[in-house]
Amino acid sequence: MPEASDHRTTLTDLWRAHMAAPFPVGLRGAERAGIDMVLLDASIAGCVSSWLNRAGSPDTRRLEIAERCVLELDQVLPLLTGTEEIEYFRRLRRMAALVSLPES
Repeated sequence: MPEASDHRTTLTDLWRAHMAAPFPVGLRGAERAGIDMVLLDASIAGCVSSWLNRAGSPDTRRLEIAERCVLELDQVLPLLTGTEEIEYFRRLRRMAALVSLPES
């Protein structure tokens, strides 16, 4: 597991890359495996933003959301075909997984 400062740096770098990336056009308003892709993105964004603003200490609700999102991403990632879609949602999965880990 990464050290606290590495954990925060990694998540911050991923967050910056995510904020600079456009949402994949082909997934706007789309569902994969019954999962709304825009809502999945927004849910993870809320968890990451909260984690960064709370100094790496997510509340129980956000932790549960992040963990659920990791499971949902594991379902949808194999269904994605476009390079940009895959890159975008792999980054989201990595961020959700980092939020789910203790920072220690």
